[in-house]
Amino acid sequence: MKYWLLLLYLFASTLSWSENTYYRFRVYLKDKGNQIYHIHQPEAFLSEAAHARRNQQHIPISESDLPISAAYKQQLTNSGCTLITESRWLSTVVVEYPDSSLVENLKQIAFVDSVCWVWKGKHIPWQDPTSTETLSTDAEPLRNPYGYAQKQIRMMQGDKLHKRGFKGEGMRIAVIDAGFTDVNRIEAFASTHIAGTRNMVYPGKTVYASDEHGTKVLSCLAANLPGVMTGTAPEATYWLIKSEDSHGESPIEQDYWAAAVEYADSVGAYIITSSLGYFNFDEPATDYTHDDLTGKTAFISQAAQIAAEKGLLVFSSAGNEGNTRWEKITVPADTPDILTVGAVTEKRERSGFSSIGPTADGRIKPDVAAMGTNCSVIEPGGFIRQANGTSFATPILAGLGACLWQALPHLNAAEIRALIKQYASQAKQPDNQLGYGIPNIYKSYKAGLKNGSKRR
Repeated sequence: MKYWLLLLYLFASTLSWSENTYYRFRVYLKDKGNQIYHIHQPEAFLSEAAHARRNQQHIPISESDLPISAAYKQQLTNSGCTLITESRWLSTVVVEYPDSSLVENLKQIAFVDSVCWVWKGKHIPWQDPTSTETLSTDAEPLRNPYGYAQKQIRMMQGDKLHKRGFKGEGMRIAVIDAGFTDVNRIEAFASTHIAGTRNMVYPGKTVYASDEHGTKVLSCLAANLPGVMTGTAPEATYWLIKSEDSHGESPIEQDYWAAAVEYADSVGAYIITSSLGYFNFDEPATDYTHDDLTGKTAFISQAAQIAAEKGLLVFSSAGNEGNTRWEKITVPADTPDILTVGAVTEKRERSGFSSIGPTADGRIKPDVAAMGTNCSVIEPGGFIRQANGTSFATPILAGLGACLWQALPHLNAAEIRALIKQYASQAKQPDNQLGYGIPNIYKSYKAGLKNGSKRR
């Protein structure tokens, strides 16, 4: 906390007001204020689906689930700021001022604990897409049901689980990314069950424009063109959430991500897959160091850990820094109780770019690895391309994780996570290159069935 306070004074003394430039600060609250909500009446602030997921795993509703007081937020706006986003789990609110010196007003408010700078920039006009044409996938059918995605699915024996009828039906997956350009127009997603979308960066604006990264990520999971390209969980239900601001790298993106995770929890998602990671920002003073990879230091990692504790199965990309000076995993990949996913080649060898561990406190990371070199993905325009990155290894595995949980509904998120690691290729000798190795989802399934029969 002292580190963030130091940053506040640093930026308050160096950032001068300029026309059309705005400043955003994360406000840490001492408490959430007088509550009209109560943990024994969760239906007032948590969806039925979210409550059901908690009950299924015997996870109680806690004070962290309660909303921040409306009176508190009103008092913040009375100080001259605009509310941007918030985290009920971490008791924070992000506010915006047109003049950075006005942040001094916040310190006078009794319930404010501390403040830190997270963003500066100009308002960017948004152009919504007007075309509604359908984009056809530019590929010829192949002689297998998975088409171009066959290798990345069969590497983990996912096809065997699919043959048992488990393709993600009934599982709710939240995909948190930078944007999903053309997903609403590409033929491969025509049958995808998208329950909803949410834009945390530009509230109310479409997620189907501005960035193609999420389109490629989603195709690894949800594409459904048999013989051309089929994803790992084509029958799952999806929530598409934009948390990344493609115009720069600022600490506020962690706040957007935390809000996205809390939203995913509130709508009853079972699984979160996120191919975003951070360690350096446009303002070097806010960069993380290797010593910060504790799973407890980064704001985004704190949010990821709480998500896991609330019964969500979280998959996070390890990062693509393996052959850079940084080399290590990024945040939130350092979070203890999530599955951090590295990348391997078709030959089951570590991809050179795949970030490595350990964490600052000596834990093994990544946890597991999936195919991340020459993955088949669908990009805007509906074209199938090959792409590299832990960004794609992560959703490939996340989709199979959803199918595994569908097949083993008697297990909770922690047990599914453990099964995936337990039957991976190097589970007996894990390392900080590939963690427990490449999962064998079908072996995990058979072991889960056996354990389930023992319980009954």
